[in-house]
Amino acid sequence: MIQPTPSTAAVPDAECEALTRTLRRRGTVVLSVFAVVWAFAGASGLASPGAALTVEIAAVPLAAAAVLLAYRRGAAPSPRMVDLPRNWARSVGIVNVVELVAVFAVIAVANASGHPAFVPPAIALVVGLHFFPLARLYDQWQYRVTAVVLSAVAVTGLALIAAGLSDESVRAVVGLASAVTLWGSAYHVAVKG
Repeated sequence: MIQPTPSTAAVPDAECEALTRTLRRRGTVVLSVFAVVWAFAGASGLASPGAALTVEIAAVPLAAAAVLLAYRRGAAPSPRMVDLPRNWARSVGIVNVVELVAVFAVIAVANASGHPAFVPPAIALVVGLHFFPLARLYDQWQYRVTAVVLSAVAVTGLALIAAGLSDESVRAVVGLASAVTLWGSAYHVAVKG
């Protein structure tokens, strides 16, 4: 009797599984590191030095916990393998370079025009928008949610500026909200894949 061979669609490709795990772990690390950066930026806008120190002290273990979750032994494989587009790595590089140039441009324009309050929301918008193409390039639907939430945080920051809030208050709101958003994404990617 001839034994049927299993379909290749039913058996995950080991190389694809390894790439999926690597990309999701790397994503968790990057998201966590930038969440710490945003947390420190947000903490710098808090009126209370004690509150600022508490945020800064909490930021590092929050990031470390996300990374440990991503790299834990015995974690189930991701429930879905990535389906990456052709030349995805090159495209990711382009997206990240454009983001970096845009961030420096935002800082330069805001400072040169005498409006440094616009730096945090403008950077949040640039970072948020860069997650839209990354969602497709990494085949991570969660990054679309990250993009929408960070963009909403940016718009909120701009509205707070228009309402007359202090630069420090805007920095605190945008920084801390951005940090929470990135940590939420990091934990989701680390736990759910």
